[in-house]
Amino acid sequence: MPKFQDLAEYAAIIAPVIGAAYVNVHAAAARAVADLAEASDVTPGFLSDLRFTLPRRPLSRRDLATIYRYGDPADHAAGVEEHLREGTLAEDADGTLRLAGRGLAFVRRLYELHGKAAARVWAGNDLPGLAELAGRVLDGAERLPGGALELVAPPYEPDGAGPGLLLFNRLSALRYHRADAHAAAWRAAGLSAAEIVGLPDGQLRAEIEAETNGVAGAPYGLLSDAERETLYEGLLRLV
Repeated sequence: MPKFQDLAEYAAIIAPVIGAAYVNVHAAAARAVADLAEASDVTPGFLSDLRFTLPRRPLSRRDLATIYRYGDPADHAAGVEEHLREGTLAEDADGTLRLAGRGLAFVRRLYELHGKAAARVWAGNDLPGLAELAGRVLDGAERLPGGALELVAPPYEPDGAGPGLLLFNRLSALRYHRADAHAAAWRAAGLSAAEIVGLPDGQLRAEIEAETNGVAGAPYGLLSDAERETLYEGLLRLV
């Protein structure tokens, strides 16, 4: 394992490992999820993306704009309308969106598929230990005002969920802590979402990334040096 000088450095190097481990399970379950969507006659859309938050808490359209800060608002609105037509989401009089019966049934099946995929592709690893470490980091991560993490964490964890599923969804939620730190950094630099996406490499981007890593590294301070090593090395084996 690389020897990190500080938590910011650790945050920078573990972020792509978290992303790769997360994508690994998604890729392993992709065929089964597509078959489920076809058999259920529903569009996965927000049901898949927000599977770890919608069963636990409703969201407003403004919340969706925060979670999907880099996306097209028109696409998000169209996605909401599609789910409403399919009966997988319901909208309250005040505009709050919540899972409807068909949506909840799909998410429950989705969890089964992701749980099986995680157990298969991550077999032979200490998934309970990694899930516990990821959970501690997630619990200790600061919820930045107006950020996405407070909307998606703690994640929905059904009774009887296996350690692979717990780890997968904890990592999914944890990614939003770094995303919020990044958004706070580019906003402080006077940039918009579109501008940061198109910003070339250079001093300003380096400064934004450094600020992001500083904030993103803080919750890893809740772990000991040995635990941080265990988390990094353990996740690296899941990629």
